Amino acid sequence: MDIQQRIAEIIRHEAEAIASVQVNGQFEKAVLALRDCKGKVLTTGMGKAGHIAHKFAATLCSTGTPAAFIHPGEAAHGDLGLVGQDDCIVALSTSGKTNEIIEMLELGRHLGLATIIGITSHPDSRLRELSDIILDMGIIKEACPLGLTPSASIAVMLAITDALALTLMELKGITKHDYGLRHHGGYLGRKARTDNV
Repeated sequence: MDIQQRIAEIIRHEAEAIASVQVNGQFEKAVLALRDCKGKVLTTGMGKAGHIAHKFAATLCSTGTPAAFIHPGEAAHGDLGLVGQDDCIVALSTSGKTNEIIEMLELGRHLGLATIIGITSHPDSRLRELSDIILDMGIIKEACPLGLTPSASIAVMLAITDALALTLMELKGITKHDYGLRHHGGYLGRKARTDNV
């Protein structure tokens, strides 16, 4: 194996998966739904998708949209109580068939969950049926030699959620000053509050 060549192939594969996402009106609907959410913005996902959902919530918080991650497994043991009237949830699942997520969304509706935004790939998923807005990842072929390890799919999820957060930030008119207020420590905080790099 040519290790350098293989690494380059994987990076190119993931970049191509991101570039193939078809941005349509559903993406605009999702940004506007997040902007107009009257309750809380929640994110959820299981496994690797859960890590991206957690990161998405953190990015939203730092760019002017308070958000929280809810773990679908923990939701079954009481954390579903975080869901309230008029909340909006972004659910990440490549297959759209993850039992914990499906169950949480079905039960969340009974607690007043207003909007479900699903980020998924598989066309035959229950997540599509449950979602008010679908952000289609496209057909994903993983870069993993076994075709199993979430890699290209996770790169696509990260790109989609970053695009949502940064577009929403711009739409809300978040300034460098606003950003600095949410970053009181570290390099980014200093950079946002001063002219020094």
